[in-house]
Amino acid sequence: MLNKAKINYNYAFVFYDVNEKRVQKVFKVCKKYLSHYQNSVFRGEISPSKLIQLKKDLKVVIQEEEDFICIIKLLNDNVFGEEVLGKKDRENGESLFL
Repeated sequence: MLNKAKINYNYAFVFYDVNEKRVQKVFKVCKKYLSHYQNSVFRGEISPSKLIQLKKDLKVVIQEEEDFICIIKLLNDNVFGEEVLGKKDRENGESLFL
């Protein structure tokens, strides 16, 4: 059996596709912890304890058999390459609104 070391993730992306009735609730939960990037996408630095709390808060507002949330956990924001196609006049999605 492999020895799994505990990894402290400090950066996360959240992508979601949830029922319209719960979109605003999921948005508000994610907004508490991460930066709104684009439509149903959030990202940003997050402590391990806040990541745990984010997941707990999301589980309260979603219906697991109907909604989809994907959390990509990274060690930091230097471990991924980003390429944006299309409209590039925003540094982040903070100016977007639903």
